[in-house]
Order: sequence, then structure tokens, then C-alpha cells
Amino acid sequence: MLNRRHLRIKILQALYAYFQSSEETPKRTEGEMLTAIERIYDLYLYLLLTFADVKKFAESRLEDSKKKIIPSEEEINPNRKFVDNKLIAQLEASSELRGISEDLKVNWLGDENQEMFRKMFKHLRDSETYFEHMNNDQDSYESDRAFLLDLFKVEIVNFPLLYNFFEETSIHWLDDIDLAAQMVVKTLKNMSEKDGLSVLTLHKDSVDEKQFVLSLFRKTIEFNKENELLIDELTANWELDRIAKMDVILMKMAITELQIFENIPTKVTLNEYIEISKFYSTPKSNGFINGILDKAIQRLEKENKIKKVGRGLVN
Repeated sequence: MLNRRHLRIKILQALYAYFQSSEETPKRTEGEMLTAIERIYDLYLYLLLTFADVKKFAESRLEDSKKKIIPSEEEINPNRKFVDNKLIAQLEASSELRGISEDLKVNWLGDENQEMFRKMFKHLRDSETYFEHMNNDQDSYESDRAFLLDLFKVEIVNFPLLYNFFEETSIHWLDDIDLAAQMVVKTLKNMSEKDGLSVLTLHKDSVDEKQFVLSLFRKTIEFNKENELLIDELTANWELDRIAKMDVILMKMAITELQIFENIPTKVTLNEYIEISKFYSTPKSNGFINGILDKAIQRLEKENKIKKVGRGLVN
């Protein structure tokens, strides 16, 4: 499920693209931003569907081994812990997963994709994770879950060819893969032998989240000149064009959020942008941004521009 930090990152990326472009209006960038957010769900589905496609090649290899002229005892009676995994069977049988994937046209059809899964299975088969689980004595639904979780977290989601596919499919997906992978892990942990699979939704409240995204995106653009002037005043020893553009946009977003969202605590906004700066700015940026935003908060509170309502939020 999406969280506010991920939404802020999507807004940051969209604002960076908009301010770097020559667009007169942000309409096209706004549309692309909303599409990029929704397509995180496609990524989640692609990852969920990997298990069944890898299993196909595992089964194919077992069948080919049995067809040898003189098969070994191991080839006649192979270890089927992976192909008989109970959670994979539930994923394959899920009409919910199948229906959603068909509606969104998410699938692994195509020779190139199938070749990727052939190579993925070979990689899995040679991995320590696969070997350990295939050769332990555990045989239960919970051991199948542990097997699949380890295989996914250690091997599948880090498989280079899978990364290549996602990078070529969407320029945003390498930023989104951690969130989508967390959703897959949560899905596997929520599965049960009795109830099977329940596919997650992307949004906790799609209307509320869309409103947050659009408001912050549009208002940051609307307040751009005003925020630029404030940042320029608070960085008296710096020329604004010497500060990294990403840092400036982060500060503009934070200053806007502080003023337009009365139900988000000031401390939450400050901490969120400091954390985001650790990944999207230079190594020393978070300290710089923290200092400027502290000054901005003092100025805005003095000017009565930060107003918080709700229990525990009233200044």
C-alpha cells in the first residue's frame, strides 16, 4: 500500500521534471505523475506473477529429466518441494489475481520474457537459498511460506534480468520496486492455507491520496515565487542558483505543505523531507535543508502562516 512518503517522492520527481521543462502549464506533467503512481500496482502484479512462471520451468526440467534414456533414481523421484509449494499453487489458482492482471493487461507472455524465467530458474536452482530449503526436512504450509519469502527477498527481486525488464518498461519503476516488493512480502505473509490469497490494493483511501498529491503539486507551483523569495532570504550567504535544484524543490514542497495541510504536524513534515533528502540530494544536503526549514518554520509561525487544527496539533 502506498504511504505518504512515496507520494511525496512522486510529487518531487514530477516537480523536478516540470521546473526543468519549458511547459507553460503543468497539466501534462500532472497527468504523467498520476499515471506513474497508478502503475506501481502493475509492478506489484508483475512481481506476484513471477512465482508461477518460474515454477513452469522447474516442472519442465523435472519432466525432461525423467525422459532420459537412463534416468537416475533422483531424476525418477525428484525433489518437488518447489513445484509443489502450496502458496504458489494458491497464487496460480487465484481468480482474483487472474482477473485483476487481465484487466490491467499485466502478464509475462512473450518468448523474451519466458527466456528470462528460464535463466531465473537456473539462477535459483544454483543459489544457496534454494539449496537449503530444498534439502531441509520441513514439510508444512509455514515452511513453504518461509521458502517462498526467502527466495523472493534474496534471489527473485534482485535478479538482474528482472531489473532490466522493469527499467526498460518504466523509468520510474526502479524507484518503486522496494515498495512493490514490500507489498508482495505482505501479501505472502497474509496468505493462509484456509483462505488462500487476498490481493492488496494500492491505496488506503484513493480519493484522499489523490487530493493530497494534486494539492501539494499544484500549490508548490502556485507558491513558487513566494517560496523562492523566502528561501533566498533564509540562505543569505548563498546564491539560489548555487543550491542544488533538487534541494530547492524539496524545500519549496516542505514550505508549501507546512502551510496548506492543517492536519499534518509540523514535525512530521520536517522529518519527512529530511529523510527524503538523504536519498535524493547530496550527502550534506539533509543538514543544510534541516537548518533552512527550521528557520522557515520560525518565520512562518511568526507570520501566522502555519495553522494546525485537530487534537494535539493546535499551536
